[in-house]
Amino acid sequence: MRNVKPVRVGDCLLDGNHIYIQSMLNMRSDDIEGSVRQAIELEKAGCEIIRAAIPDKEAVKLIPAIKSAVKIPLVADIHFDYRLALESAAAGVDKIRINPGNIGDMDRVKQVADTCRAKNIPIRIGVNSGSLEKELLAKYGSPTPEALVESAMGHAALLERFDFDDIVISIKSSDVNKMIASYRLAAEKCSYPLHLGVTEAGTERMGLIKSAIGIGSLLSDGIGETIRVSLTDEPVKEIEAAKDILKCIGKRSGVKLVACPTCGRTRINLIKLAKDVEAALQNTDKDITVAVMGCVVNGPGEAKEADIGVAGGDGCGIIFRKGEVLRKIKEEDIVPELLKEIEEL
Repeated sequence: MRNVKPVRVGDCLLDGNHIYIQSMLNMRSDDIEGSVRQAIELEKAGCEIIRAAIPDKEAVKLIPAIKSAVKIPLVADIHFDYRLALESAAAGVDKIRINPGNIGDMDRVKQVADTCRAKNIPIRIGVNSGSLEKELLAKYGSPTPEALVESAMGHAALLERFDFDDIVISIKSSDVNKMIASYRLAAEKCSYPLHLGVTEAGTERMGLIKSAIGIGSLLSDGIGETIRVSLTDEPVKEIEAAKDILKCIGKRSGVKLVACPTCGRTRINLIKLAKDVEAALQNTDKDITVAVMGCVVNGPGEAKEADIGVAGGDGCGIIFRKGEVLRKIKEEDIVPELLKEIEEL
């Protein structure tokens, strides 16, 4: 397991023992009411850290408004203007995302480092392919993993120069292979907590696939303390996807649904059944595996490890537990009867 330097963000301790789910508000930064409403929705959905863009002084007003509405930590996303970092810190933000190399001379870097240290505010350094320094592009020829990591380490060194090491690092790319290679290299080079994500992953379909591969691969390697599934969609969908990724690799408890892809033996509307069961269990927090199988021939056998399951027949189904058949039921009664069994587990 990777040795992680603990960094506290509000009530969240980034030390490798828990993977925190993060998302970002996508309301206009001058829409305080809408941003607060979205922050509340994200917290209810299971978001554990929220990031908000602070593009100007007016947007700093978001910080106290959001902080008074939700309990989870808030990150101020800042580019170039060190004064916005200082004002965000004064407004009570829990973490600041800024690249020290992009905010001007060393006096500005020192001001940000000193202010954040005094207020116990960590800084996330965010490097991506589009923000790479010209000299590193010239050195490596393109935004290679080595170039991205060298950039991140260079930004960290600027903060370390002023005795600041409450640092979180993200090294994002829209290229999944490059993203994975970059984080693996960063994990070797430093002990700072790493925030994982495939940037600009796209709309829901491809964004989910890219994020599952990139984030899932690294988490399986023991790399990553916070994650964000970046989707060109509603932020709440990012939370749902992140929770599913964590459940799939055993990093988060909850219902795990297994379902067969159907075949010519199927005599029941299994696709609809599986979707109905999935929807019915959306808010169930039991740490169980539920199986929805197409036929009695393979169902209880293939899914015998499931805590509870159903296998279809011809207009009917059987409910089974750990491979043992409990009873036969009509097709229209499958979902309510299955839920009844789950309640008793």
